[in-house]
Amino acid sequence: MDELPRRKNIRLKKYDYSQDGYYFITICSKDKKYIFWDVGAVFDRQFESHYEKPPLSNIGQIIESEINKINSIYENVEIDKYVIMPNHIHMIIILNNANGRSKTAPTVSRIIQQFKGSVSKQTGLSLWQKSFYDHIIRDEQEYQKIWHYIETNPLEWENDEY
Repeated sequence: MDELPRRKNIRLKKYDYSQDGYYFITICSKDKKYIFWDVGAVFDRQFESHYEKPPLSNIGQIIESEINKINSIYENVEIDKYVIMPNHIHMIIILNNANGRSKTAPTVSRIIQQFKGSVSKQTGLSLWQKSFYDHIIRDEQEYQKIWHYIETNPLEWENDEY
C-alpha cells in the first residue's frame, strides 16, 4: 500500500516563532475562492486610490473585526498593517515582549490558528486553506517594501498571484 503524501513543513527550522520580531503573513481562502470581497461591486469600478477600501463581503467584515481583536487578545502582539483581498489576507504581525516574555508567549502559528478558528466558527464555514505563508522581516528596508506592497495590493488585485 502506498504511503499518503506528507505535508511539507514550511516554517524555518529551529526558529522560535514566539520571539520578538516582525512577521509578514499571508492566509488564503480554501480553494482560493473569492469570498472576502463583494466581488460584484469591485467589477463595477476600478480603485482610484489606495486610500479607497475594497467593499468587504459579510465574511470579509468578520475577518476585519477578528484582525482588529488580535491586539487586545494578546498583550504582546500588534497587527501593524493588513489588507483583506478577495481570496487572501496579508498582514504584518509584530511580537514585542519588551515587558518580559510571558510563560505562554503566543507563537505566530497559534495566533493564526486561533484567528482562523474564530472566523470559521462565526461563519459556520470551512474557509481556509491549510497552513499559511510567513516571512520573517529582517530589516527596515524589507519592512518598508512589504508595508508598501500591503498598502497598494488592492490596486493590483487582478494581477495578484493568489
